[in-house]
Amino acid sequence: MVRRKRFKKNQPFKWKPYSGEIILWLVRWYGRYALSYCDLKEIAAERGLELERSTICRWVHEYGPEIAKRLRPHFRQTCASWRLDETLLKIKGRWYYLYRAIDKYGHTLDWMLSRHQNVLA
Repeated sequence: MVRRKRFKKNQPFKWKPYSGEIILWLVRWYGRYALSYCDLKEIAAERGLELERSTICRWVHEYGPEIAKRLRPHFRQTCASWRLDETLLKIKGRWYYLYRAIDKYGHTLDWMLSRHQNVLA
C-alpha cells in the first residue's frame, strides 16, 4: 500500500506546474529589483525554465499583494524625527566627512562618505 502525502489546506502553490520556490523567487525579483517580465523570462531561461511573460505577470498579480502583506511587519519601522551627524575621519592619511542620518533611538538610517564638506548640510 502506497501512502500519499497529504497537502495542507492553505497551500497556495498546490496546483501550479512549477515549484512554489520558483514562483516566490520570480515575484520577489520583480518587486525588489524592478525587473521587467522580459528580464525575468531571460533569468528563468538561463536556469532552464521556459516561461512566458504572461505567466510571470499572472504570478505577480496573484501572489505579489499577499507576499507584500506578509513581509510588511518585518520591515524596520523608522520614526518621524531624525538628526544629521557630521564627523571628520582620517582614512589612510586623508580626511573625509562622514554624514549620518540618525533616528531618535540612535539607529543609522543612511550615511554618506565625502571628501569635501557639504556646506548645505
